[in-house]
Amino acid sequence: MSTTAYCLEPFMEWIQTKNPAEPEFHQAVFEVARSIIPFVNEHQKYQQACILERMCEPDRIISFRVVWEDDKGNIRMNRGHRVQFNNSIGPYKGGLRFHPSVNTGILKFLGFEQTFKNSLTTLPMGSAKGGSDFDPKGKSDREIMRFCQSFMTELSHYIGHFTDIPAGDIGVGAKEISYLFGEYKRLSHQFTGVLTGKSLEYGGSLIRKEATGYGCVYFMEEMLHEKGESIRGKTCTVSGSGNVALYCAQKINHLGGKVVTLSDSDGFIHIPQGISDEELDAIIELKTFKRGRLAEYAEKTACSYFAAEKPWGIECDLAFPCATENEITKSDAALLAGGGCIALAEGANMPTTQDALEVLRNSGILTAPGKAANAGGVAVSGLEMAQNSMRMAWTTQDLDSRLQAIMKSIHQQCTTYGRTNGYIDYVKGANIAGFIKVADAMLAYGIL
Repeated sequence: MSTTAYCLEPFMEWIQTKNPAEPEFHQAVFEVARSIIPFVNEHQKYQQACILERMCEPDRIISFRVVWEDDKGNIRMNRGHRVQFNNSIGPYKGGLRFHPSVNTGILKFLGFEQTFKNSLTTLPMGSAKGGSDFDPKGKSDREIMRFCQSFMTELSHYIGHFTDIPAGDIGVGAKEISYLFGEYKRLSHQFTGVLTGKSLEYGGSLIRKEATGYGCVYFMEEMLHEKGESIRGKTCTVSGSGNVALYCAQKINHLGGKVVTLSDSDGFIHIPQGISDEELDAIIELKTFKRGRLAEYAEKTACSYFAAEKPWGIECDLAFPCATENEITKSDAALLAGGGCIALAEGANMPTTQDALEVLRNSGILTAPGKAANAGGVAVSGLEMAQNSMRMAWTTQDLDSRLQAIMKSIHQQCTTYGRTNGYIDYVKGANIAGFIKVADAMLAYGIL
């Protein structure tokens, strides 16, 4: 056991040596460690039990071959993974991502973040992440079905409703979850809540697709209430155009804010007067059902479109990065600071670089990290698990009220540990609050 006080630089050198060529994981650990190390040094019980080192090491990493046949009869092969990170406070819980960028380093970063996010929800959920370098774009429904069935044939050995409950993520929507669940049911001869994000017909939950975006806005509203303000009347820039971004924009509109941007990987649209509910419905139709591009929408409606650019140069009161990791760089953060932004809530996982976080902090912009602000999705997944266990379904109103209560609780935890000299460091508060619950459970089990 170590009795020596931690120092950030030697700790990060150890992490980088032990986990080479995994920059996203290094970044995620650094962002947590800089907040946690002073706290751990003040609480010897965590230091002596090496809790921080143990929390940075997954329980296990599973990798496997996925072989499937395309529509032309060609044999194709991908690699599948499941990183089961920490089950100290509940069964492993976290999404599956199908995207060419997937590797163990990306999944370790996401699983590590999930440890703190799931802890903050107060629900009994451990952390995991998984997926494959398979790209569903351009594939037929039959090809996606065959891939999902092959993927689940192997994954089924390691999951279960008391063991590990995957969900969807990038590239894994309702269709993919349906194929995965069907194959698990066929293999196990059981109808259990082993996946979340399911369709309503077979055990899914209402407001699941909206939950991450809605929760992000609810968290922002709590941040503003702390300052005696609200979203009503605020100009908001939103990046992305997946479920998180679209339903974040929808909830902003419901609360009286004005959403002026949405983006995809090709560029962003800017509607200065605000994207109306009708316009947003059309974009949801385009992106969700037609898999179209925002450039097409701009061409049809003659709204402003900026190819190959990000929306952070647009003046705003509030920013909601909902696209992907590291989308806000140091220069983007400077644009936000110069454009009047007062608060930012991360709808994506780690969308802000470390340099950008420093700029936001030094500019006094309140910044809610993804592990707090985007926890609404996994929170409703946890509620889906509860509904499956009870063989019942809650109404939209019930679930929305529970979601708001969870986001309010997360905000309270962040303020408890992040308030310093009148400023609330939400990153620090989220990290410490998420750490304590998991760390105390690990201590209770002894040396495992």
